[in-house]
Amino acid sequence: MTREDQHTDLKSLRTVTGKSADWAALAQDCVCFANGAGGRLLIGIEDGQTLPPADQVVPPELLDRLRKRIGELTVNVQALPSLQQAANGGQFIELVIERSAAVASTRDGRYFLRVGDTCQPVLGDDVLRLANERPGKSWEAMDSGLPRSALDADKLNAFVQGLLASGRVKDSVKEKGADALLTHYGLAADTPLGKHLTHLGVLLLGRTQDRRALGTAPLVQAIKYDEQGQKINKWVWDDATLSPVELVDAIWRELPDFRESYEVAEGLYRRQVPAYDEKVVRELLVNALVHRPYTQQGDIYLNLHPQRLAVVNPGRLPLGVTPRNLLHASRRRNEGLARVFHDLGLMEREGSGYDLMYDRLLSQGRPAPVAEEGTDSVRVTIERRIAKPEVMRLLTQADERFQLTQRERITLGILAQSEGMTARALKAVLETEGGDDVAVWLGRLPSLALVQTVGRTQGTRYFVDPALLQGAQLIQPTTLARIEPHRLQELIREDLRRYPDSKIGDISLRIGQEVNRSQLKRALTELADQSVVAMTGLRNGARYRLVGSQK
Repeated sequence: MTREDQHTDLKSLRTVTGKSADWAALAQDCVCFANGAGGRLLIGIEDGQTLPPADQVVPPELLDRLRKRIGELTVNVQALPSLQQAANGGQFIELVIERSAAVASTRDGRYFLRVGDTCQPVLGDDVLRLANERPGKSWEAMDSGLPRSALDADKLNAFVQGLLASGRVKDSVKEKGADALLTHYGLAADTPLGKHLTHLGVLLLGRTQDRRALGTAPLVQAIKYDEQGQKINKWVWDDATLSPVELVDAIWRELPDFRESYEVAEGLYRRQVPAYDEKVVRELLVNALVHRPYTQQGDIYLNLHPQRLAVVNPGRLPLGVTPRNLLHASRRRNEGLARVFHDLGLMEREGSGYDLMYDRLLSQGRPAPVAEEGTDSVRVTIERRIAKPEVMRLLTQADERFQLTQRERITLGILAQSEGMTARALKAVLETEGGDDVAVWLGRLPSLALVQTVGRTQGTRYFVDPALLQGAQLIQPTTLARIEPHRLQELIREDLRRYPDSKIGDISLRIGQEVNRSQLKRALTELADQSVVAMTGLRNGARYRLVGSQK
């Protein structure tokens, strides 16, 4: 069963039955999907679950009631309920909401939009933006008036070969012929006047003169500046000979700045690192090409400064997406183009492009990307040089030792580049809301002793032990619930050699919480009796350190 995402939401059956029925909230969710890309509500499956209760039975008359109530409470919403039976035998309702050709609203005049897996209200001037961004037919699907034969044969062949080589395309799709693939990806459509290419088909596979005639085919300018901000070089891709897919490779290949590298000191050695990470640059280019509004003219600019790269894209962010929620919100402006880029392996899955950039940049000791939205453009800036090489070393070692998740790497990179953050500040950087979100992003970092904490609740401060950034070795926590006494004593000695004057709780975190507390206490007592370890303080304040000759 599918979990909640941009196109799916789960609802309890109580939402539409009994005294707890909340038809107004259900109507809002339907409006969200109708104003987005469409979707479905699975009514009868609780949040956090993947199946309905095994004995759940849905009253048959509820389907007609759903259809009637949604029609009464919404405008421009088409909802199609159907009764479904899950693998465990339990019944639930699948309520499919089609994308609305016009702007959808509730009967009392409120507007909502699905962004990522949340429903957001649309207020004020954004209502007009919503209307402007939602033509009755998307720009991609509009008829170009050109026959299917008006294709560039080389581009069509490269497109088909790219799909055949992709691991993201189903075998059933790969078995289609070229003509069927055009229809499958919305590059061509049957019209009353014949089989014509859509705007998307011309953009990706059309001839140069036809692509230029679209008027909004992407034009790219790369401008290099010196230390004084003076222009010293320029490259342009403005003749419409390349499709958006081809532009990504061409820009990366032809800009000499992307071939540059420099040395970073690592102890006694020096490491050669690229000026710009290829995956990050490609993701920036893909975002600029896929998410720009193709109903609006304007060039894409790559501004190359001595210490940074800024990519400026015409148009604002999609409605509901802001620079503060880029890590979490996902809303495709051009669904067809995004699908082609994804299936060709040129684009990360939905909602993970900025995660990848954060991950790679922070893991390299570089600052996170900075996004800014102007009145009619979006700018994303990345730094050229590694600010803190020690962070790169720490992230590399920690990932090799503990196989960190992407979220753990991002969080560790953020904290390692700061002198510590409160829970509130960390939430702001990670763009999270809710009390449990920070814990999800921290993951195992505290238990692995990669991140330390002081304080409580919102005053909790998270930081990376400076010793780790200065080259101290990482401690591998044990995974043994029962460990031989001599091995445990050796782990304790090694831990106290690196972290003298430690409390028993801190020792437990570093060598492994799987070791029973009483077992650890017994081992410390034995080491103290052997004059290997000295204890100062009493009870909870007791601290341990190695005796002089054992250090």
